[in-house]
Amino acid sequence: MEAYVHITGYVGADVELRTNSSGGVASFRVASTPRYRKGGDWVDGNTTWLTVTCWRSLAEHAAKSIRKGDPVIVIGKLRTNVFKGEDGVLVERLILEATTLGHDLTRGTSMFSRVERTSVADDTESDEQAAIAAAEAQPRDPAVAGAAAASVGSAG
Repeated sequence: MEAYVHITGYVGADVELRTNSSGGVASFRVASTPRYRKGGDWVDGNTTWLTVTCWRSLAEHAAKSIRKGDPVIVIGKLRTNVFKGEDGVLVERLILEATTLGHDLTRGTSMFSRVERTSVADDTESDEQAAIAAAEAQPRDPAVAGAAAASVGSAG
């Protein structure tokens, strides 16, 4: 079972983008501090820090769009990363593998820029045209062509 969560908070450092054979991976830290009323005053609770990772196109878009201090909302899968620290002690860190990421518009405004991509319809049309051209280029079987002509002639 996957643990899907969402978090709102502020980006703690600029996005780090790395590329590998399977595409890009970006990571950054998000701080989320709850606020609550205590005796008529607003008080900050404990800050929760999470490492956010993004893959492929989301990673590239995050690196171009997200900066340190930006208010964000992140939706994704909560993962646990276990590794040995420099002192040899096992360290457990929560990672949020983002599936959706954006600016938190309750904190400010943002401008969206659509990424231009090749149209799927264009690719489909060229595939259809290639299939039609291939079918027309195939030699016809005289027996099949004669039977088709005979059925058309008898239908009239």
